[in-house]
Amino acid sequence: MTNNITNEQKAKALAIISNTNDSKLETHLNACVRCGLCASSCMYYLTMKEGKYIPARKVDLVSSIYRRYKTWQGAMFPSLFHARELNQETCDEMVDSLFGACTMCGRCVKHCSIGVDIPFLVKKGREMLAVMGLVPKTLQATVDAAVNTGNNMGIPTEEFVDTIQWMEEELQDELEDEKAGIFLDQPDKNVFYTLNPREPKFFPLSISAMAKVFYAAGEEWTLSSKYYDVTNYGYFNGNNEEATQIARNLYDEIHRLHGKRLVLGECGHGSRAMRWEGPNYLKTQYDFDTLTVVELIGEYIRSGRIKLDKTLNSKVVTIHDPCNLVRNGGLLNEIRFVVNAAAANVVEMTPYGTDNFCCGGGGGALAMSEYNERRLKIGKIKADQITATKAEIVVTPCHNCVDQLTQINHTYKLGITIKTVAELVADALVIEN
Repeated sequence: MTNNITNEQKAKALAIISNTNDSKLETHLNACVRCGLCASSCMYYLTMKEGKYIPARKVDLVSSIYRRYKTWQGAMFPSLFHARELNQETCDEMVDSLFGACTMCGRCVKHCSIGVDIPFLVKKGREMLAVMGLVPKTLQATVDAAVNTGNNMGIPTEEFVDTIQWMEEELQDELEDEKAGIFLDQPDKNVFYTLNPREPKFFPLSISAMAKVFYAAGEEWTLSSKYYDVTNYGYFNGNNEEATQIARNLYDEIHRLHGKRLVLGECGHGSRAMRWEGPNYLKTQYDFDTLTVVELIGEYIRSGRIKLDKTLNSKVVTIHDPCNLVRNGGLLNEIRFVVNAAAANVVEMTPYGTDNFCCGGGGGALAMSEYNERRLKIGKIKADQITATKAEIVVTPCHNCVDQLTQINHTYKLGITIKTVAELVADALVIEN
């Protein structure tokens, strides 16, 4: 339970939904007609079958507070207009529903009869909770690590550099070329590349896989030894000041190194937060090219800079579509172009693409241990999707999804292999020395 809500906290929270100049906010706060069509789109409701998990109920949590404090009807007749007080009970319910029961995947929007932007309102609710200091502790700890150390896992620079040097030696041995490298802090390179910190910590082979792709393409590229983190959990905790600081880390670093293209590593929310939300956070247009690594690999394939032999990946492959790259990012076809160029036998999940189910780890859920049981429970939907394909390999261009799928694989004993797109492509590379 939360502590008692102070008047100061309440005032800060109400200011979030009081911006009369935000026409989108006002429109969506008043738009839901409570038809319930969103229920069948939500993993939480489909799994738990409780009314509180219906996306419209989450919308109503936020809009009911708006009605109570920002409309005369709600102020005069709160019971009649279902207008709720912003008190301890309401805040506890908001934390559980908006943080603990929503991955902000956007599937509900696709199925909404009038197009209410439910994740947008969930995020507004999270912003209200953030200014009251009510972000779940584990999620906030992840953001604090990124703000204080430059990466969300708090990896010391020395440890990161040691890992990169070790991986570079392994790469040189594999390619039998001392010129192969994983480059750090190199100025004036074409590509400034970014990583999910879970790669150097737990999945270093993902780094060497992309390094092989860069090597085969003859790319001039670099990582930063300090600011390489593509993730931005400030997008999920509702604290826009922290989200802005994290985005600024990459913005300032690419300028320090005079990079030409910011290439966002395999992370759905990180790509969305930096590419689409970043200019809003920083209140400036980027003066450098910004793209995802999937799009860059697609460029390499089309231009002939890399050659692939898809028969080297002969096992059955299926694609998990990260919500922030496909439903909310427009990369449906590009992911399939790259995967089909690298694998001989690709099958689709049902449903797939913009209608695909979230892995269950989005929205910061993977960072919130408070909701682990719930997160893995809803993951059964994704497990069943994978099983139905009879695939041996699941490929996804998002390390957050990789982590959730890995846990689903273990929990439901799927016996599959999970790879990033770069790993799949690296396995199909034809390198001519």
